[in-house]
Amino acid sequence: LQFQLTVNVVAVIVAFTGACITQDSPLKAVQMLWVNLIMDTFASLALATEPPSESLLLRKPYGRNKPLISRTMMKNILGHAVYQLTIIFTLLFAGKAPQKRLAEMQV
Repeated sequence: LQFQLTVNVVAVIVAFTGACITQDSPLKAVQMLWVNLIMDTFASLALATEPPSESLLLRKPYGRNKPLISRTMMKNILGHAVYQLTIIFTLLFAGKAPQKRLAEMQV
């Protein structure tokens, strides 16, 4: 859940911010679908390959009024999202465009 929420938060912020600043979304629809496909694959593999521990099977279920996302999870999600956004925005706005690099190589 934490992994999926982190990737979704980053994808939405990148798509929205990129569309507002550059007037074009940095992630196209097909790319967003690939991100979701890969994200769901990793999450399902993590759930399928982790063997259940005895303590996990014996613990009582969480209460109905307990939050789904704990305070620690929220800190982790926001921390990882900020880290990923920093790298993505650096590459998106400070990196050279492929067309500029190609033109420089031909000169």
